[in-house]
Amino acid sequence: MTIAATKLCRIAIRLLRESRAAIMIEMAFAIPLLVLIGFGGLEIANLVLAHTRISQMGLSAADNAARVAYGSSLSQSQIRERDINDLLAGVEKQGGSLNFKSRGRIILSSLERNTSGGQWIHWQRCYGGLAVSSSYGKQGDGATGTSLDGMGPPGRKVAASNGTAVMFVEIVYDYQPLVYGKVVGNRRIRSTAAFNIREGRNLSKVFNDEKATVSSCP
Repeated sequence: MTIAATKLCRIAIRLLRESRAAIMIEMAFAIPLLVLIGFGGLEIANLVLAHTRISQMGLSAADNAARVAYGSSLSQSQIRERDINDLLAGVEKQGGSLNFKSRGRIILSSLERNTSGGQWIHWQRCYGGLAVSSSYGKQGDGATGTSLDGMGPPGRKVAASNGTAVMFVEIVYDYQPLVYGKVVGNRRIRSTAAFNIREGRNLSKVFNDEKATVSSCP
């Protein structure tokens, strides 16, 4: 064996015994996987947060609509278009970074009882650029008869008692993924909330205000 071959054999033996670079090789294989898992966890956390925020926005809007009332002790309180618009503007503020105005829609309905004892969607107001309509009825549905028995998913419908009203909110939002768009895909988040009005209210109509812009539904 020549001297050069001997040196090469010794170098090969030393390389085989060398273990100091093993951790670098292992990390080179592991880091891409850890990055994928890390971003996946971030995507899931963001999706869960979006679901929570949309749910809270719906609950807050329904609760505020049930509380709002304008009037004095000399007359029954009433709800005005201005009050509704202020309430819906609050939804946009609460949405914040969700860009709810262009990617979401909130539908506020006043569910009441008609003269026949059935349920009636007396009025309905909407906000948001997402082109969706109510899944449970539109303004005027159930004005007569008993065909409408309430609003909400099957088995969880809510109904108004005589002389009162239920503020029913549907909120829809198109979630856009942060990273894994092709994997997660665009998801449509839906949530509902309902609150009975807190006190007696003049249910004959929504009182108009010349300074208010009506948020009509399609």
